[in-house]
Amino acid sequence: MSTVDLTGRVALVTGGAGGIGSAVVRRLAKLGARVAVLDLDAAGAHRVASAVGGTAIIGDVADPATMPAAVAQVEEELGRLDVVHLNAGIGGGQAGVDDALDVARYRKLVGVNVDHVVYGLCAAVPALRRQGGGKIVITASLAGITAMPSDPLYTLTKHAVVGYARAAGQALAGENITVSALCPGFVDTLLLGAAKEEFAAASFPLLTPSDVAEAVQSVLSDGEPGEAWIIQPGGKATAYDFRGVPGVGGGRLPPRNVVLGRI
Repeated sequence: MSTVDLTGRVALVTGGAGGIGSAVVRRLAKLGARVAVLDLDAAGAHRVASAVGGTAIIGDVADPATMPAAVAQVEEELGRLDVVHLNAGIGGGQAGVDDALDVARYRKLVGVNVDHVVYGLCAAVPALRRQGGGKIVITASLAGITAMPSDPLYTLTKHAVVGYARAAGQALAGENITVSALCPGFVDTLLLGAAKEEFAAASFPLLTPSDVAEAVQSVLSDGEPGEAWIIQPGGKATAYDFRGVPGVGGGRLPPRNVVLGRI
């Protein structure tokens, strides 16, 4: 197992009251970090934070004001911020391929799975800069690197997250800020809902939240900027090998100062 010493460091975990989040909180605390637990579930956030001597923060991560306020609270109460795990996420719950689209449900999905990641990274980066660098791990999914036909909307959000992590990781690498995505397979959490019975009937192996927490530790220890790591039952977390794309001069990236749509 990869090792990392977080003694004296401060971490913030979103969705920290849930299955993956709570397992990561415990793992980071075990590695020496003081951990802030952010969740909409107030009772759950306080319970998990209390178990590790951490700090509970209550808020809706899809609200643009939540992440800046959470980062400010962490710096004020704990003195610094070094590690951020943007973990909160929800399922699509609808196909999203016909005219029966529930727009409110769709907006909630994008708000939690995509907007929260952008809000969280933008809020965290200045705090990490003040410490001379840091680590940001974003929970994506295997649906971020392959199609999940049963849930196209969820696939959309996780592809967005992986692309954002890859680009942001490269953009911030020169500042000693490492941004990585973690893409686990199916995990035994409440997000599975009724589908858990179908997995059981098919004898389909599931990851545990502890498996994912161990993978987060590996990413924190060995992750390089802009990588997407995968973890499947029975295997070790590894960086996914994206193929290059054809392009000008063998696939060169555009100049770093190019921002589309800037006037």
